[in-house]
Parts: sequence; C-alpha cells; structure tokens
Amino acid sequence: MPHPTVVLNVVGLDRAALKHMPNLASVGAVTDLVPVLPAVTCSAQATMLTGLSPAEHGVIGNGWFEREQAEVRFWKQSNHLVKGEKVWETARRRDPSVTTAKLFWWFNMHASVEFAATPRPQYRADGRKLPDIHTKPMELRDALQRELGVFPLFNFWGPTANLKSTEWIAQATKYVVEQHDPTLTLTYLPHLDYDFQRFGPEDPRSVQSAQDLDQVVGGLITDLRRMGRRILVVSEYGIEPVQRPIRINQVLRQLGQVAFRLEEGREYLDPGESKAFAVADHQVAQVYCPGGGDLDALASHLAEVDGVAEVLRGAARGDLDHPRAGDLVLVAEPGAWFTYDWWEQDVRAPDYARTVDIHRKPGYDPCELFMEPGLLTKAKVIQKLMAKKMGFRTLFDVIPLRPELVGGSHGRVQVDPMHRPVLLGCNGVGPEQPMAFVRDAILQSLFDSD
Repeated sequence: MPHPTVVLNVVGLDRAALKHMPNLASVGAVTDLVPVLPAVTCSAQATMLTGLSPAEHGVIGNGWFEREQAEVRFWKQSNHLVKGEKVWETARRRDPSVTTAKLFWWFNMHASVEFAATPRPQYRADGRKLPDIHTKPMELRDALQRELGVFPLFNFWGPTANLKSTEWIAQATKYVVEQHDPTLTLTYLPHLDYDFQRFGPEDPRSVQSAQDLDQVVGGLITDLRRMGRRILVVSEYGIEPVQRPIRINQVLRQLGQVAFRLEEGREYLDPGESKAFAVADHQVAQVYCPGGGDLDALASHLAEVDGVAEVLRGAARGDLDHPRAGDLVLVAEPGAWFTYDWWEQDVRAPDYARTVDIHRKPGYDPCELFMEPGLLTKAKVIQKLMAKKMGFRTLFDVIPLRPELVGGSHGRVQVDPMHRPVLLGCNGVGPEQPMAFVRDAILQSLFDSD
C-alpha cells in the first residue's frame, strides 16, 4: 500500500531562511535544488510535478505572449496548459487506490486530482471583486469556507498580503487530510514571498516573517505526523537581495520598438503592433518580436543594457527553447530585476498600473506588495471602500510606481548557494539535485517501504 505523503511547498525557502526555522528544519535532510530557468512559480511547479523542463512541459514563465491572439497572458489557471504526465497520474498508474489533494499550487483548475482548491475571485458585472476559491469537488468550497471563513484573498496577494492567508491554507490542509484522507497532498504556503520581496531576505522584518511562518508550519507538521503522514518540504526558488530595477520596455521604447495606444492621455501597450517588447518576470525578461526585424542587432543592443547578464536566443535558450518563449530571453545580473513599465511619465501610466491587477498587467509587478504611504492614501482607501459598499464603481489606485522600493527577487539559475531552493526530508540522495528530482522524491515517499 502507498504511504500517505504531504508535500509542503514553502515558497522562498532556502538555507539562509532555514536558519530561523527550527520546526521546518526538523523535517529532515536538506538537499539543494538546481533551479529551472526561469526560477519562478509556474515553471518550477510544473517541473516538480512532471519531471520535465519548461521546454518540454511548456510553462516558460508565470506569463507569456500568445502570438496568435497578440495578447500577454499572466497567471492562467488551467492544468491543461501543463504538458506531460503529472506525478499523481504516475502514482495512480502504479496503484489505482492513490488519491490526490492539490491545495493552492498553481495550474490547479481542471487538474486530474480528486480534491483541489485554488484562489478564484468572483468578478461581478458591477466591477466588484469578491474573495472566493475554486474547488474540486465544488462542495469542498462551501465546506472549507463554512469551517474556516471566507478565503482571505486580499491577504494572499497585494499590499495587505500577510500570514493570514498561509494560516488559512494550513488549516484547510488539515481539514482536507482529516476529512478526505488523500494519499498525496500538495500544499502551497506563500508567506515568505511577501516580506522577502518587499524588504529583501536579510531584513529583520523578513527574518520575523520566517519565524512566524515556522510557528504555523510547525503546528501543521505536528498534526500531519499525528495523522501518519510522511512529509516533504520543497521550495521553488530562493530570493536574493536586489537594488537595481531594469526598465527594459523603456529601453526598447527608446530603440523605437514598442508601440502603444493613447487613451485619455494614458499609454497602453499594443503588443501586436510592437516591433519588440518584453514580458518582465522577476529576473528574467522574454523579448517578443511580433514586428520582425534584425534580432542580431537587437540582441547586441540589449546585451549592453546595465544589469543584463545574458541574452539568449534560439537553442541557446536551453530550458526555454519553446514556441511560447520570447525570441530573446534576458537574464539579469545579481542584484538586478526587470520591470514591465514602458511609459516615461507617471501621468501617462495606464489606469491599472496603480492597482493590484495581476491579469491585465503585461508583466509581473512586485510594487503591488506596497501601498503609497501617508494619511492621504489611507483616507483615499477608506473613501473608495465606502463607495464600493454603496455600489459605485471605483479604482483602487493606491499602488506606488516606484520599483526602487523592491528589496528581493528571483528567477536566475546561477545564485548564491544560500539562496537556492531546497528539498527537505528526502534522505540519502546527495547534496544537490535538479528541480525535476522532486517528482522522484514524491514517488519514493509514496511507494518505498522504509
């Protein structure tokens, strides 16, 4: 019989953070994981669960440019986007009794698992965005929110992101294991991601976040061990300190590559009409060239940009040699990361730039973790909340346009060993393994008799 196993995905965990987390350290041996390129959530998770590279499973980042639709797509949720056999499908082939609960890992919707839960707000026609989750089966949604309260979406991402969402997910994990007894449980715990990106991993506030998370995870580990679960802990990436934002689309604009529409005085990127533009994703930027042009000349220009360490093209893209990937892939130097903005004056920024809008922005924006400081911003928030409650449409435009605030980032493969992702609890496998090894470790935990 397979041995019930829980895999805790503690985002941002590395050896540096583990020094402050004795409960997590108690899980077992630490194995360094060699990141995939890009070392970001969606690519890393897909590799862990399929054992394939991004070039094979097709998840080349958290977002990409859909060439046929001429649109940038970020944070899509359908599991059908991930090619290859998933670890739970392999486990089920070995033993048809295996059941799986996939809790808050990405690409969770319509996965071939028995139980699933993932953030899925309600977007009402009147402009309201209501916290909610999507589950499988649908009844699990009501059961979880009846037991634990409404999922704290606004503590899961945005300027108010904090421990509350991770606590909710930990309690949901305990509930699902107790009530449904899945053979394999995959749980995503995001808390380290917030302050590590806000302030950098070495800031005292980030150290406190690691200690706070350790208390929550420690309680969950105790409960899971009581229920007879084997435990593995993984992370997708470590987060390194950064000081240099690279405004790569502004560079491309100055080279005459970026096209945009002017609407009521604001500039909106027009990807399909651009000669070239970049989809920024932490420390990796994918440059797409819908308008064709001289790639050699463009690559030479971009190689000279301050903060760019590598410009990859064609087969040299390695793990990113896939049709979804950019024609050029840029990797930042240590301490640098890529912003998505193309406007040169803040008054020209699109209306969504100062909001939390992970799907509309054509690039990742860690500034969404901040709120403009000051009493005026607080008064604005209160005023807008009141307007929302009265049924008026309003824009929560309180996010700063100041990438210099960001203290931590990830995405590069060549990182300090203290900031590599890790695997805990898999003994006797050596000090270093590729990210794809996580799949083997899960199967080993399920089926080895030791």
